Amino acid sequence: MSLPVIRNPILRGFNPDPSIVRVGEDYYIAVSTFEWFPGVQIHHSRDLVNWRLLSRPLTRASQLNMLGDPDGCGLWAPCLTHADGRFWLIYTDVKRYGRTTVGGASGASLRDFHNYLVTCDTIDGEWSDPIYLNSSGFDPSLFHDDDGRKWLVNQLWDHRPGKNRFAGIVLQEYSSNQQRLVGERKVIFEGTAIGLTEAPHLYKRDGWYYLVTAEGGTGWGHAMTMARSRAIDGPYELHPDTYVLTSRDRPHVALQRAGHGDLVETADCDTYAVYLCGRPLPNRGRCVLGRETAIQKLVWGEDGWLRTLDGSGDPTLETPAPNLPARPWPVASAREDFDGPDLPIDFQWLRTPYPDEIFSLAAKPGSLRLYGRESLGSVFRQALVARRQQDHCYSASTILDFEPEHFQQAAGLVCYYNGAKFHYLHVSHDEAIGRHLRVMTCTPDSPQADSFTAPIPLAAGPVELRVEVDFERLRFGFRQGGQGAWAWLPEVFDASILSDEASAPGAPNFTGAFVGMACQDTSGMAAPADFDWFEYQGREYVTAPTNL
Repeated sequence: MSLPVIRNPILRGFNPDPSIVRVGEDYYIAVSTFEWFPGVQIHHSRDLVNWRLLSRPLTRASQLNMLGDPDGCGLWAPCLTHADGRFWLIYTDVKRYGRTTVGGASGASLRDFHNYLVTCDTIDGEWSDPIYLNSSGFDPSLFHDDDGRKWLVNQLWDHRPGKNRFAGIVLQEYSSNQQRLVGERKVIFEGTAIGLTEAPHLYKRDGWYYLVTAEGGTGWGHAMTMARSRAIDGPYELHPDTYVLTSRDRPHVALQRAGHGDLVETADCDTYAVYLCGRPLPNRGRCVLGRETAIQKLVWGEDGWLRTLDGSGDPTLETPAPNLPARPWPVASAREDFDGPDLPIDFQWLRTPYPDEIFSLAAKPGSLRLYGRESLGSVFRQALVARRQQDHCYSASTILDFEPEHFQQAAGLVCYYNGAKFHYLHVSHDEAIGRHLRVMTCTPDSPQADSFTAPIPLAAGPVELRVEVDFERLRFGFRQGGQGAWAWLPEVFDASILSDEASAPGAPNFTGAFVGMACQDTSGMAAPADFDWFEYQGREYVTAPTNL
C-alpha cells in the first residue's frame, strides 16, 4: 500500500509569498494579492493535502486603499501568526517600486513600503483597523518569543548610490501595550553572496533562534536560506549548506523559482516548509500561472540544521503527507451564476476599496453589473472583475448584455496580467459599422504597444464570449442566441505574455494571469454591462504543446 503524498503546488495560480500557521488541528496559509482587492488570501486545510480559499481579511478602505498603486505594487508578503488567543497579520502596502521617472530621470532606487498590523480573534472574522509599524523596507514578519516579547523583522531598503539596496534584515521590538515599535532597530543578518536578502521569518528551537530568508531574487535564482544564533539579535551563523531549498542552477527540477518560505510543525513534530515556486510553460519558459505555493517535508539533522529529506535541497512535486485523516473539501462549481448578494470568493477586482463604484450584484438580480469606468489598465478606478488562471490549459466563457452608444464604451472578456499585458475580447460601437466585436491586445515585447483585430458586426442582444487557452496558445470565440457552434476568431494569440517573465528587466512583475469581465466608459457616463454567468474549467494535457 502506497503512503499518502501531497502533490505540489498546493495553491495553484497566483498565490505567492506564503506564510503558514497551525492552530490546533487547523492550518492556514496567507499569500500576497498585490494590486488585487480585497487584500491577502487565506487558505485553510486540516490535512496539508486539501486546501480551500477561506477568506480575504483586508476588506475596508481603513485597512487597505490601493488607489494609485502601480502595477506590481500594493499588498506584499503577509505574515500570519497566532498568539495570545488571536491571529496577527502583518503586511506591506507598496506605493512605489522604481521604474518611475522623476523630472525625466530614473527613480528606480526610490521606493515606498508601509508596514501594518491587524488582528482578529477568529481567522474569518472582522479584522481590526491597522496599526502602522514602519516604512523602512518590505516583507515584515512578527515573532512571538516564549518570554512574551514580540519582535518585528523586515528587509531594510537602502536607496543611496553605491549601497546594497537590499541592506539586510533588521530587528526591532514591538510593544503590544503601546501598539508601536520600541527600542533601536538593528541589522541582524546581511545575507549571502547572491544578495537580494528578503522575506525573513524567525523561529525558536532547542535554545536557538533560527532565521529563514529568501535570496537571489524571486526569479530563476531564488533560494531559501537559513541562519541561527543563541541570541535573537545575533550574531547569526549561516547554514553549512547555505541554502535549505532552491531550484537555482537546477534546470532538472519541475518547480522553478523556489524560495520565500515559512515553516510549520505538526502535532507529531514533523516540520514542513511552504514556499513559492513557478511552473514554466514547456516551450516558452514563462510562468503564466505566476508564483504558486508548494509544501515540502523537511527534517532536522543531528547538527541542528534543517534539510530536505534527501539532503539535496531540491523542491519536489510530491512530498510525504502527515499522519492525518484525509479532509477533502467539496468540489467548487465551474459556473458562477451571480445569484447571491456577494461576489463569489474566487473573484477579485483591482485596487479600489469602494466596489460599489465599479460593480453591483443587486442592480440586476442574478447578474453581475459592471459600471464602465476608466480605461483598461488604469491604476485608479477600472471596472474589472476576474479570477486566477490556475491551469496551463483552460476554457472560460460568459454572456454579456451590453448596448454601447459610441466608441468610448466597451465591455467583454479579458485575459489580464496588468495594464501592459492583456488580451481583451470586447463589444463596442463605431459610427460606421455600429455594434461590433474585436480583440485589443497589449504586449510588452512588441514594437507596437497595442493592436486590434478587425471589427466583427454584431446583431442586437446578448452575446456569449469564450476563450480557450492551451499553454501558450489563446483563441477567442463568440455566439449569439445560445445555440449552435462557436464562431472562432482566426487569430491565435500569445498567452505567454501574461507572465512575470514577459517584461523589461527590473520592472515590477510579481503576479499572474487572470481571466474575467471588464467594462469601460471613458466618456464618464458609466454605461453598465451585465454578465449573467461566468464559467471556468481547467484541463489536463498528457503531451506537451508545439511552438506557435
